[in-house]
Amino acid sequence: MYFTPGEVVLRRFFQHHRLSRALATRVVSHDEQGLLLWTGTGYPSQEMVMADGRSLHDVTFQELLTLPRLLRPRSWPGDGLIWHPAETPYAVWWFFDATGRHTTWYVNLEVPGVTWRDGGAAGIDTVDWDLDIVVQPDRSWEWKDEDEFVEGLAYGDLYWVKDEDEVRAAGAHAVKLIEVGEFPFDGTWTGYRPDPSWAVPPQFPAGWDRPRFC
Repeated sequence: MYFTPGEVVLRRFFQHHRLSRALATRVVSHDEQGLLLWTGTGYPSQEMVMADGRSLHDVTFQELLTLPRLLRPRSWPGDGLIWHPAETPYAVWWFFDATGRHTTWYVNLEVPGVTWRDGGAAGIDTVDWDLDIVVQPDRSWEWKDEDEFVEGLAYGDLYWVKDEDEVRAAGAHAVKLIEVGEFPFDGTWTGYRPDPSWAVPPQFPAGWDRPRFC
């Protein structure tokens, strides 16, 4: 099953079986090598926050487990490409500023995405592993959110990350590509601009919050 260029699909994250983020994107390309998506300023999303409005990054893991959370509508605040290499435990973002200049790559370590189509909705589902890598245009890099990742691991099966070694290995694989400048860190798509006919999607399709497929 391949998506069609220009089609609106959802990129969804889960914590166990609870939806934690849904982001509208448009398909740039999709084939046996992987899925390339675009999302832009003002694209609709749903983001999990604490019921008191705090970001999940601003609370301890214990609070995350015990205090109420909810999904809140949010307009996406920037422009970016998202590359899902087939059967690979990370996605790579290209972030662009308002002028279209490439500013950073972002490696999001996650369960290999599972694509789906159900009625009028379609998307790709994954589980975020929290640990990420921020990569500058000169390919200098640093870990991001390692403290949250380590804190979660201490909670065993209550955490949605099952295997620390698997996550570390996925990160090490990405770092090797970063340091030698291999695709996708070789300049490919750094000048990308979306089809000017792509309007901001007005809303999510019905059933956007259906159970996870991954």
